[in-house]
Amino acid sequence: MLELIILVLIQSVLLVGAQSFLKISVEIFGKFSWSWSFFKQAFTTWQFPVSGIFALSSVVLWMYVLKKFPFSQAYPMLSISYIAGLVTSVIVFHEAVPATRWIGVAIIIAGCILVAK
Repeated sequence: MLELIILVLIQSVLLVGAQSFLKISVEIFGKFSWSWSFFKQAFTTWQFPVSGIFALSSVVLWMYVLKKFPFSQAYPMLSISYIAGLVTSVIVFHEAVPATRWIGVAIIIAGCILVAK
């Protein structure tokens, strides 16, 4: 079980890293448009391909987890990424997180503990 938790933690960090770099890159791009110049800028910003590398790494690790562990055990553990995402929003993006979301995180943690048992 410890191996599953460690692998899912790593996978969650990769997944949140992918989404964080994607958020940073779309903020750099400016206003969205269906123009060639927008997409040219998108693909020449280093944060965009880094996001893709993190996402691909996350998927490859998730494939390993799915191969090795029961789906009913592995899939609910993905909720760890919600926790990592919320923490990242505070630390990296300096977002204010209301108490109701922190209560939700506590419920998710309790659910992960129950799934792990």
